[in-house]
Amino acid sequence: MNTTQQPLLVRASIGLHVFAAGVVTMNPSWWPMALATLVADHAVITAAGLWPTSTLLGPNLRRLPARAIARHEVALTIDDGPDPEVTPRVLDLLDTLSARATFFCIGTRVLAHPALARAIVARGHAIENHSNAHRHDFSLLGPRAFDREIAAAQQAIADTTGVAPHYFRAPAGLRNVFLQGALERHQLTLASWTRRGFDTVRRDPQRVASRLVDGLAAGDILLLHDGHAARTQAGVRVILEALPIVVGAMKSRSLVPVTMADAAR
Repeated sequence: MNTTQQPLLVRASIGLHVFAAGVVTMNPSWWPMALATLVADHAVITAAGLWPTSTLLGPNLRRLPARAIARHEVALTIDDGPDPEVTPRVLDLLDTLSARATFFCIGTRVLAHPALARAIVARGHAIENHSNAHRHDFSLLGPRAFDREIAAAQQAIADTTGVAPHYFRAPAGLRNVFLQGALERHQLTLASWTRRGFDTVRRDPQRVASRLVDGLAAGDILLLHDGHAARTQAGVRVILEALPIVVGAMKSRSLVPVTMADAAR
């Protein structure tokens, strides 16, 4: 990604680094000012990477395109699988609800459960790239490590299902300035969400569903989890009780749950 293609914030950061170097070269005694400028710059860049729906570090799909909105479509996305305990039950629920979803899957989990990954696609859903190992330090990686994580997941998903992903979602939505270049090299679009239910930590399906359906409108991208899903007080995975509520709300508002790939057509 050359400088003219980079986001304004990144170009501004490069300019500040050049400015700081020039200031110190002209007058070494001004180094405290130059250092303070760079510290502030890095704080802003870091904050942008910790904001999952930010577009400051590059394109970030937060809503479906206008043509999908005109068709009254929404995207139900499900992260962190496939999970052998939860995903089959989610697939059964989606069949019962006549809903289509996009599963952002982890590469190593796809390799561990290939039949389940193939079942997701065979039953009319889509699998997209959610990194290879869902590393907790993902947002701290450099360009080569990003390439390895993304490429490994791409290969795992494509080899297993026969369909290569077109979208990427960063683990927890966190990233840094190097991610966009890696995505462009792999021809992937970064996708976040319009609203999320926090169903990995909240144990009340009603509260999770309310966060997703309050203000629900055409073009929204909703986030739930089959992997790392929290359990209700009764021990049931939250997504299994929240999902019927969410899809029911979609249909009561004449909204159509589709895969992100179908929404882009």
